[in-house]
Amino acid sequence: MNKLKRLLATLAIGASLVGCQATNDVEQGDHPVVNVPFAGPLQHDFRKELEIARINQALNSPEITTEQRAALHHKRGALYDSVGLSTLARLDFNYALKLKPDFAEVYNFTGIYYTLAMQYEQAYESFDAVIELLPEHQYAYLNRGIALYYGSRPDLAERDLKKFLNADDSDSYRAVWVYLATREVDATRALTELQQHAEKLDKSRWSYQLVQYFLGELSERDLLLNVQKDLTSHREYLERLCEAYFYLAKDAVADNKPLKAEDYFNLAMATNVYEFVEYKYARLELRLLYSDEQTPDEIQ
Repeated sequence: MNKLKRLLATLAIGASLVGCQATNDVEQGDHPVVNVPFAGPLQHDFRKELEIARINQALNSPEITTEQRAALHHKRGALYDSVGLSTLARLDFNYALKLKPDFAEVYNFTGIYYTLAMQYEQAYESFDAVIELLPEHQYAYLNRGIALYYGSRPDLAERDLKKFLNADDSDSYRAVWVYLATREVDATRALTELQQHAEKLDKSRWSYQLVQYFLGELSERDLLLNVQKDLTSHREYLERLCEAYFYLAKDAVADNKPLKAEDYFNLAMATNVYEFVEYKYARLELRLLYSDEQTPDEIQ
């Protein structure tokens, strides 16, 4: 109950901010996040709802082939996933695999859901199936790497995530995930390699500032201040917030500041950017934070 009260207080304060307000200088020690930039959560896109309705209608047609039916279940499952309806998404993905057992893209989704459920062996099998069917599927290496990371196999995670990074070595998000995995193996080497790789990254993208934060070149305060710069839409603002909150939370976990991490993970989820790995794995991170106090099922 105390956690709930604190979270509600956090969101109430955040929602009352006008524009993007920076945090105060961070005090020493662990403490809840109070004064952070925030905005109303992402709203459902009505176009996705219309697309789901069209797919429902198409699935009722007796004229579509088994292959077409599997594709429609995959497409509807992806749409359900993008609006946060994970149970309906899983049902569609499972049905698509029954109709088309070699559907690589669906295995990629089911692997993510197994990871989120902490069923890591099943997750590995799903991503292995993707790679067997489509060896050049980049995101299967990302997602298997993340599964290995959460499954306490950071050395194997590092290998997969580096393969993902090598496919686009200008992408800061890829570099950050390599850093997170490598940090679990050797924190000093992780930082050195991130510094070395930073020269290859696209510094014009917002995501490069996440790398600067982990390198100690950008403070928490300045990272949150910069979220609002050069925005093109409200959605982009929420996407950046989701990312910034998640990676700040990951750093708080590494610094043994669970209260701060908890609030940042909750704030990442409060953006409702359902498609982002940062949103998805914020939920898993909270389960891991809470694991000493209650069972995972109690916080779903």
